[in-house]
Amino acid sequence: MGGKKVDRSVSRFLIPLLCWLPFTASFSAKKTNNSFDLRAVESSRILSKAKGYLRELPRTVTADTCERSSGDRHDFYSEGDYWWPNPENPEGPYIRRDGETNPANFIAHRKSMIRLSELIGTLVSAYLLTGEEKYARPAVRHLRAWFVEDDTKMRPSLLYGQAIKGKYTGRSIGIIDTLHLVEVARGAKLLKDSPSFITVDQQAVRAWFSEYLNWINTHEYGLKEKVHPNNHGVCWSLQAAAFADLTGNEEIIDWIRTQFKSVYLPVMMDEQGGFPAELKRTKPYGYSLFMIDVMAGVAQIVSTKDEDLWQFVTPNGRGMKKGMEFIFPYIVDKEKWPYEPDVMYWEEWPVRHPGLLFSGMRMNQIAYLKVWEKLEPDPKTYEVLRNLPCATPCFGYRI
Repeated sequence: MGGKKVDRSVSRFLIPLLCWLPFTASFSAKKTNNSFDLRAVESSRILSKAKGYLRELPRTVTADTCERSSGDRHDFYSEGDYWWPNPENPEGPYIRRDGETNPANFIAHRKSMIRLSELIGTLVSAYLLTGEEKYARPAVRHLRAWFVEDDTKMRPSLLYGQAIKGKYTGRSIGIIDTLHLVEVARGAKLLKDSPSFITVDQQAVRAWFSEYLNWINTHEYGLKEKVHPNNHGVCWSLQAAAFADLTGNEEIIDWIRTQFKSVYLPVMMDEQGGFPAELKRTKPYGYSLFMIDVMAGVAQIVSTKDEDLWQFVTPNGRGMKKGMEFIFPYIVDKEKWPYEPDVMYWEEWPVRHPGLLFSGMRMNQIAYLKVWEKLEPDPKTYEVLRNLPCATPCFGYRI
């Protein structure tokens, strides 16, 4: 009674489930590893959540406004997390306190986008698991509200991200705030065979992502973020990879592969597999987890049979294997973390990190998969959700 079902033939069902992996992997339809069954681990949780999302109404950027924004109701707006009033000049420009989140900052648009990512990831996963249109229809409803309907859609630019009172109306690093559109773009790609996602809407959604991809690749903010020397640069690539894959922009994907091999691994990673730019922050643990997650996301999307970034190793020995070997012991037991604990949210990490799942699959590391399975699947803390680039990674594999 769940509505029209899609064709459940084996080939039709398996192909779209490779949304996080663009080439065929050597995993069976159900068993991804001899002793790890991803479908069994995730199906019940996903379907239970999806049923609760069926009637949730869209909430886009137009639902919340901030008087401090220089844009209009269609512009995404956020404020720099670590910027606070100056106690010596309370009405003047804000000052920076690294790692300390100001709870008074405007975050409504971020929260709405994070929610969109959660909804699309879960509903599309449920659709793929069951073939039932009842899960596809609400996903399409949210996509239309955000990217198609004139009254509610977001403008495909980010001029006003991570503003700072008294300093900037927006900054290049604000582009990281649309990281949560990665799963949305992946979900839109997976819905292409759904009767609920009609051609005109698919074209409109792809056009929106194509325009936003062009903006982050041509505007001065995007060009600066594109080569940022820490997690921001990698986050640009993760977003661009997802948007380019949806819209068929192979030129961008080729650039990202080159950047991964020539900069992210040999320059950003050290000989132990850590990322010095993240380790020197006041939240080195959280940033290290975040960095390996976004690196893993990039590797998943842009790898091919001929250019498998999971297997790539630089002449100086850097690779994804080394990166995971560095962080994994501290995911298992963070009390062994040899650096200072994070100044905030130390207790909230780790959770089910996509880097663990993707690495476990691609490297055939059952230990990674077993640890991933035991971790919190549905974190509630906003700061954790903000720094979790892929909350529903299971639909990227053959579940």
